[in-house]
Amino acid sequence: MVRREREASPGVGPGPEPKAEGPRHVAIIMDGNGRWAVQRGLPRTAGHRAGVEALRGVVKAAPELGIKVLTCYAFSTENWKRPKDEVDTLMSLLLEYCRLEATTLHKNGVRINAIGRIHELPPAQQREIERAVNLTRGNDRLILNLAVNYGGQAELVDAFRSLAAEVQAGRLDPDRIDAAAVASHLYTAGLPDPDLVIRTAGEMRLSNFLLWQAAYAEIWVTDVYWPDFTREHLEQALREFARRERRFGAV
Repeated sequence: MVRREREASPGVGPGPEPKAEGPRHVAIIMDGNGRWAVQRGLPRTAGHRAGVEALRGVVKAAPELGIKVLTCYAFSTENWKRPKDEVDTLMSLLLEYCRLEATTLHKNGVRINAIGRIHELPPAQQREIERAVNLTRGNDRLILNLAVNYGGQAELVDAFRSLAAEVQAGRLDPDRIDAAAVASHLYTAGLPDPDLVIRTAGEMRLSNFLLWQAAYAEIWVTDVYWPDFTREHLEQALREFARRERRFGAV
Protein backbone atom coordinates (compact mmCIF):
# COMPACT_ATOMS: atom_id res chain seq x y z
CA MET A 1 0.00 0.00 0.00
CA VAL A 2 1.37 3.40 -0.97
CA ARG A 3 0.22 6.56 0.70
CA ARG A 4 1.46 10.08 0.23
CA GLU A 5 1.74 12.20 3.35
CA ARG A 6 2.24 15.93 3.55
CA GLU A 7 4.20 17.56 6.33
CA ALA A 8 2.03 17.60 9.43
CA SER A 9 0.68 21.03 10.30
CA PRO A 10 1.00 22.32 13.88
CA GLY A 11 -2.78 22.10 14.35
CA VAL A 12 -3.04 18.40 13.52
CA GLY A 13 -2.76 15.90 16.33
CA PRO A 14 -0.01 13.27 16.12
CA GLY A 15 -2.35 10.27 16.16
CA PRO A 16 -1.67 7.01 17.99
CA GLU A 17 1.81 6.15 19.09
CA PRO A 18 3.67 3.46 17.10
CA LYS A 19 3.00 -0.11 18.25
CA ALA A 20 5.68 -1.85 20.26
CA GLU A 21 6.15 -4.21 17.29
CA GLY A 22 7.21 -1.42 14.97
CA PRO A 23 9.36 -1.88 11.87
CA ARG A 24 12.68 -3.58 12.48
CA HIS A 25 14.04 -2.52 9.11
CA VAL A 26 13.33 0.88 7.58
CA ALA A 27 14.63 1.77 4.12
CA ILE A 28 14.74 5.37 2.87
CA ILE A 29 14.93 6.79 -0.64
CA MET A 30 16.53 10.14 0.21
CA ASP A 31 15.13 12.26 -2.62
CA GLY A 32 14.81 15.98 -3.28
CA ASN A 33 18.25 17.36 -2.46
CA GLY A 34 18.61 19.09 -5.82
CA ARG A 35 15.12 20.58 -5.79
CA TRP A 36 15.63 21.80 -2.23
CA ALA A 37 18.73 23.68 -3.35
CA VAL A 38 17.20 25.10 -6.54
CA GLN A 39 14.25 26.52 -4.57
CA ARG A 40 16.77 28.44 -2.47
CA GLY A 41 18.83 29.68 -5.41
CA LEU A 42 21.70 27.38 -4.49
CA PRO A 43 23.67 24.91 -6.60
CA ARG A 44 22.35 21.34 -6.48
CA THR A 45 25.53 20.31 -4.68
CA ALA A 46 24.47 22.42 -1.69
CA GLY A 47 21.37 20.26 -1.40
CA HIS A 48 23.47 17.12 -1.13
CA ARG A 49 25.51 18.65 1.68
CA ALA A 50 22.32 19.58 3.49
CA GLY A 51 21.10 16.03 2.95
CA VAL A 52 24.06 14.69 4.96
CA GLU A 53 22.85 16.71 7.95
CA ALA A 54 19.41 15.15 7.62
CA LEU A 55 20.99 11.70 7.52
CA ARG A 56 22.85 12.40 10.77
CA GLY A 57 19.59 13.22 12.51
CA VAL A 58 17.77 10.15 11.25
CA VAL A 59 20.63 7.80 12.13
CA LYS A 60 20.63 9.22 15.66
CA ALA A 61 16.86 8.84 16.01
CA ALA A 62 16.48 5.38 14.47
CA PRO A 63 17.68 3.19 17.37
CA GLU A 64 15.85 5.40 19.87
CA LEU A 65 12.65 4.55 17.97
CA GLY A 66 13.29 0.81 17.98
CA ILE A 67 14.66 0.50 14.44
CA LYS A 68 17.38 -2.14 14.15
CA VAL A 69 18.29 -1.81 10.45
CA LEU A 70 18.31 1.42 8.44
CA THR A 71 19.05 1.25 4.71
CA CYS A 72 19.61 4.58 2.96
CA TYR A 73 19.79 5.00 -0.82
CA ALA A 74 22.89 7.17 -1.13
CA PHE A 75 23.98 6.70 -4.76
CA SER A 76 22.35 4.60 -7.45
CA THR A 77 23.88 2.85 -10.44
CA GLU A 78 22.00 5.41 -12.56
CA ASN A 79 23.41 8.44 -10.72
CA TRP A 80 26.63 8.23 -12.75
CA LYS A 81 24.61 9.87 -15.55
CA ARG A 82 24.35 13.12 -13.61
CA PRO A 83 26.62 16.12 -14.34
CA LYS A 84 30.26 15.48 -13.45
CA ASP A 85 30.42 18.18 -10.76
CA GLU A 86 27.39 16.68 -9.01
CA VAL A 87 28.83 13.15 -9.16
CA ASP A 88 32.16 14.45 -7.85
CA THR A 89 30.38 16.14 -4.95
CA LEU A 90 28.47 12.98 -4.09
CA MET A 91 31.68 10.95 -4.11
CA SER A 92 33.41 13.57 -1.94
CA LEU A 93 30.53 13.53 0.53
CA LEU A 94 30.71 9.75 0.73
CA LEU A 95 34.41 10.01 1.51
CA GLU A 96 33.82 12.72 4.14
CA TYR A 97 30.96 10.83 5.75
CA CYS A 98 32.95 7.65 6.17
CA ARG A 99 36.00 9.53 7.46
CA LEU A 100 34.26 11.92 9.84
CA GLU A 101 31.27 9.92 11.05
CA ALA A 102 32.71 6.43 11.51
CA THR A 103 34.25 7.10 14.93
CA THR A 104 31.11 8.76 16.29
CA LEU A 105 28.87 6.04 14.91
CA HIS A 106 31.18 3.42 16.41
CA LYS A 107 30.91 5.05 19.86
CA ASN A 108 27.13 5.03 19.47
CA GLY A 109 26.98 1.33 18.67
CA VAL A 110 26.16 1.71 14.96
CA ARG A 111 27.46 -0.86 12.52
CA ILE A 112 28.17 0.52 9.06
CA ASN A 113 27.56 -1.70 6.08
CA ALA A 114 27.65 -0.92 2.36
CA ILE A 115 25.53 -2.59 -0.30
CA GLY A 116 25.97 -2.21 -4.03
CA ARG A 117 28.77 -2.66 -6.55
CA ILE A 118 31.33 -1.17 -4.19
CA HIS A 119 34.21 -2.54 -6.26
CA GLU A 120 33.31 -0.08 -9.04
CA LEU A 121 33.78 2.99 -6.83
CA PRO A 122 37.01 5.04 -6.91
CA PRO A 123 39.80 3.48 -4.80
CA ALA A 124 39.71 6.17 -2.09
CA GLN A 125 35.99 5.63 -1.50
CA GLN A 126 36.47 1.87 -1.40
CA ARG A 127 39.21 2.22 1.22
CA GLU A 128 37.18 4.52 3.49
CA ILE A 129 34.10 2.32 3.27
CA GLU A 130 36.20 -0.74 4.14
CA ARG A 131 37.78 1.11 7.09
CA ALA A 132 34.38 2.21 8.44
CA VAL A 133 32.92 -1.29 8.00
CA ASN A 134 35.85 -2.92 9.80
CA LEU A 135 35.84 -0.36 12.63
CA THR A 136 32.16 -0.85 13.41
CA ARG A 137 31.83 -4.53 12.61
CA GLY A 138 31.07 -5.64 16.17
CA ASN A 139 28.31 -3.11 16.90
CA ASP A 140 24.66 -4.13 17.18
CA ARG A 141 22.61 -1.11 18.29
CA LEU A 142 21.82 -0.21 14.68
CA ILE A 143 22.91 -1.54 11.30
CA LEU A 144 23.31 1.35 8.85
CA ASN A 145 23.25 0.07 5.28
CA LEU A 146 24.58 2.65 2.85
CA ALA A 147 23.32 1.74 -0.62
CA VAL A 148 26.14 3.05 -2.82
CA ASN A 149 26.43 2.38 -6.54
CA TYR A 150 23.35 0.31 -5.84
CA GLY A 151 20.60 -0.82 -8.20
CA GLY A 152 17.95 -3.43 -7.49
CA GLN A 153 18.24 -4.93 -10.95
CA ALA A 154 22.04 -5.06 -10.71
CA GLU A 155 21.71 -6.79 -7.34
CA LEU A 156 19.47 -9.46 -8.84
CA VAL A 157 21.82 -9.94 -11.80
CA ASP A 158 24.73 -10.42 -9.39
CA ALA A 159 22.70 -12.88 -7.31
CA PHE A 160 21.70 -14.92 -10.36
CA ARG A 161 25.29 -14.97 -11.62
CA SER A 162 26.44 -16.28 -8.25
CA LEU A 163 23.75 -18.97 -8.25
CA ALA A 164 24.64 -19.94 -11.83
CA ALA A 165 28.30 -20.28 -10.87
CA GLU A 166 27.38 -22.63 -8.03
CA VAL A 167 25.25 -24.72 -10.35
CA GLN A 168 28.04 -24.85 -12.92
CA ALA A 169 30.52 -25.94 -10.26
CA GLY A 170 28.19 -28.72 -9.17
CA ARG A 171 27.63 -27.27 -5.70
CA LEU A 172 23.95 -26.48 -6.24
CA ASP A 173 21.09 -28.44 -7.76
CA PRO A 174 19.06 -25.99 -9.91
CA ASP A 175 15.86 -27.68 -8.72
CA ARG A 176 16.73 -26.54 -5.19
CA ILE A 177 16.83 -22.84 -6.10
CA ASP A 178 13.96 -21.17 -4.27
CA ALA A 179 13.24 -17.73 -2.82
CA ALA A 180 15.45 -18.42 0.20
CA ALA A 181 18.35 -19.39 -2.07
CA VAL A 182 18.01 -16.16 -4.05
CA ALA A 183 17.79 -14.08 -0.84
CA SER A 184 20.96 -15.70 0.47
CA HIS A 185 22.87 -14.32 -2.53
CA LEU A 186 21.61 -10.74 -2.30
CA TYR A 187 23.71 -7.89 -0.89
CA THR A 188 21.41 -7.92 2.16
CA ALA A 189 21.84 -11.64 2.92
CA GLY A 190 21.32 -12.32 6.61
CA LEU A 191 19.26 -9.17 7.22
CA PRO A 192 15.48 -8.94 7.58
CA ASP A 193 13.61 -7.51 4.62
CA PRO A 194 12.45 -3.91 5.05
CA ASP A 195 9.10 -3.53 6.78
CA LEU A 196 8.78 0.09 5.72
CA VAL A 197 10.12 2.04 2.73
CA ILE A 198 10.06 5.83 3.05
CA ARG A 199 10.43 8.10 0.06
CA THR A 200 10.84 11.84 0.34
CA ALA A 201 10.06 14.58 -2.21
CA GLY A 202 6.74 13.13 -3.32
CA GLU A 203 7.77 10.73 -6.10
CA MET A 204 5.61 7.59 -6.21
CA ARG A 205 8.10 4.96 -7.37
CA LEU A 206 10.80 2.65 -6.01
CA SER A 207 13.48 3.81 -8.47
CA ASN A 208 15.24 0.44 -8.64
CA PHE A 209 15.61 0.22 -4.84
CA LEU A 210 15.42 -3.12 -2.98
CA LEU A 211 13.16 -4.62 -5.65
CA TRP A 212 13.26 -8.14 -4.19
CA GLN A 213 13.40 -7.20 -0.52
CA ALA A 214 10.53 -4.67 -0.66
CA ALA A 215 8.01 -7.19 -2.00
CA TYR A 216 5.82 -6.86 1.10
CA ALA A 217 7.09 -3.61 2.55
CA GLU A 218 4.73 -0.81 3.45
CA ILE A 219 5.52 2.33 1.46
CA TRP A 220 5.16 5.84 2.87
CA VAL A 221 5.72 8.88 0.67
CA THR A 222 6.07 12.45 1.88
CA ASP A 223 6.34 15.68 -0.11
CA VAL A 224 9.08 16.87 2.24
CA TYR A 225 12.47 17.19 0.56
CA TRP A 226 15.19 15.08 2.16
CA PRO A 227 17.24 17.99 3.63
CA ASP A 228 14.11 19.01 5.60
CA PHE A 229 13.35 15.48 6.84
CA THR A 230 13.59 15.25 10.63
CA ARG A 231 12.97 12.88 13.49
CA GLU A 232 9.38 14.18 13.59
CA HIS A 233 8.79 13.02 10.01
CA LEU A 234 10.27 9.62 10.84
CA GLU A 235 7.92 9.35 13.81
CA GLN A 236 5.02 10.31 11.54
CA ALA A 237 5.94 7.47 9.19
CA LEU A 238 6.09 5.02 12.10
CA ARG A 239 2.66 6.10 13.31
CA GLU A 240 1.24 5.48 9.85
CA PHE A 241 2.96 2.08 9.76
CA ALA A 242 1.32 1.22 13.09
CA ARG A 243 -2.14 1.95 11.63
CA ARG A 244 -1.77 -0.43 8.71
CA GLU A 245 -2.83 -4.05 8.63
CA ARG A 246 -0.18 -6.25 7.04
CA ARG A 247 -1.64 -9.48 5.62
CA PHE A 248 1.20 -10.68 3.35
CA GLY A 249 -1.25 -11.98 0.77
CA ALA A 250 -3.62 -13.62 3.28
CA VAL A 251 -7.17 -12.53 4.07
